Amino acid sequence: MSEPRRLGLLEERRAELETCAYCPKLCRAACPVSDAEANESVTPWGKMSAVYALSRGLAEPSPEYAALSWACSGCFGCRERCDHRNPVRDTLYDARRSELERGLAPPRVAAFARGFSARLSRIEARVDQLRTRHAHSAEAQTALLVGCDYTLHLEAEADAGIAAARALFGPLRLLAGCCGEPLRAAGAQEQALKLKQELLAQARGAKRVIALDAGCAYALRGEALPFARAAADALEARPRSGRAVFAGGRYHDPCLLGRGLGEYAAPRALLRRALGHEPLEFSRRESAGRCSGGGGLLPLTRPETASAIARDRVDEHERLGGGTIVSACAASVRNLRAAGANVVDLLTIVRRLTES
Repeated sequence: MSEPRRLGLLEERRAELETCAYCPKLCRAACPVSDAEANESVTPWGKMSAVYALSRGLAEPSPEYAALSWACSGCFGCRERCDHRNPVRDTLYDARRSELERGLAPPRVAAFARGFSARLSRIEARVDQLRTRHAHSAEAQTALLVGCDYTLHLEAEADAGIAAARALFGPLRLLAGCCGEPLRAAGAQEQALKLKQELLAQARGAKRVIALDAGCAYALRGEALPFARAAADALEARPRSGRAVFAGGRYHDPCLLGRGLGEYAAPRALLRRALGHEPLEFSRRESAGRCSGGGGLLPLTRPETASAIARDRVDEHERLGGGTIVSACAASVRNLRAAGANVVDLLTIVRRLTES
């Protein structure tokens, strides 16, 4: 009898997989994917149980099983609900690596990973344009990473963020490249690490590294400051103008900035300064906040699910009175706008603060 094939996972993840596989599914309601799809197999328990079965040779690897590892937006919602704070996201991302290597990844993910060098070339070309427009200095003591989504898709927000950073921190060294987070989400871990190292090499000698995007800040945690935190600290030392620079908005906590990095106070301090009063809030916020559906490559692998998650957030916003949503994450801004919301990026608001 032939030995069953196993999914090549690190043995160090065995405890995490067993914790979920033998759990009574208490975190089911915390997962935006299982809420949107109403499917037991895409609950955190279902996804981790599938990976556990594959890792122990209890099931045959297949594209259908592998797809479950990508049914995750990487939002950390299940970790917050779990008494053990089990790292479901990290375990599923490790499973993605094995599945990508074995040719079991969803076709669009495999194509994304194969074509990433072309995407990187577009990013670098766009950063060259930003460097020309914003007077980049290779010797500046503040290194700034704009981020893929801002660079490629949110031109006005990228310009606002760079202008705000220059006003707050002086000359800027604009970094060209990628933090590696998109490739890590695809399962290309080694390639992601190489990109991260190449990016940080450009920042060598700088006194501070700042990431405009929440996803980049999470990928570079320990190496870079999220812009919201750096901006809040810098503005705190400046006198207030006493006038509002923004009419109002409801703050959406980005998953990687909030649950990932614990940054809940800084963006709200910036909004409070811009408004002159407390910002509006969702009923579920901070560590209990709902996902926008924009992370983990979910718009690529399960676009209908990603759209449904964003619509659910926008529907809650409308029930609470509507108006403008404010967020500090390019993926959230894009996905919530695609769902029909009026969304303002926090970078735009900070830019107004620096001009007041």
